[in-house]
Amino acid sequence: MDDKVIKQIQREGADALLDIGISVPLKPFRLPFKKSPVVLRVTMKRPCLSGQILIARTYLSMGVTSEEMWNFDKEQEMKFIAEQGSKISLIIAYAVCRGWKRPFVKIMSWFIRNFMEHDYLIGVMKRYIELMGTDPFTPIIKSAEMTNPMKLRMSQKKKGS
Repeated sequence: MDDKVIKQIQREGADALLDIGISVPLKPFRLPFKKSPVVLRVTMKRPCLSGQILIARTYLSMGVTSEEMWNFDKEQEMKFIAEQGSKISLIIAYAVCRGWKRPFVKIMSWFIRNFMEHDYLIGVMKRYIELMGTDPFTPIIKSAEMTNPMKLRMSQKKKGS
């Protein structure tokens, strides 16, 4: 792998470990007596296992792969949004509403469908499916396995201490 890809993987790993998430703007709206429009944002974070299972179940029910999504032209994107828009908004809502906010998933899904730009919907979906993989983290897991302080070392096999 080249240095650019390695840096990207390291940055994504750090973001995941810090639980930063992906911040996505909603449609701007105007308030009376204010010159500039107000832009609200929602932050998608990596959900815990139950949320990941719900997201995976919804994603698999759509019948499309990540590779196919990256190769969509504009017409295919529009058709995909028309057919699967509610499922896409549900996946994004699962990532936004995690923990104690889980009961608000349906409301957030409606809010995302009505107040998020089309380009952001597709972009967020592509990016999130890309981040759900575990391939870049296998070297980190192997490294943590090697440095496990509870694992017996070669010199400690006989005594166990």
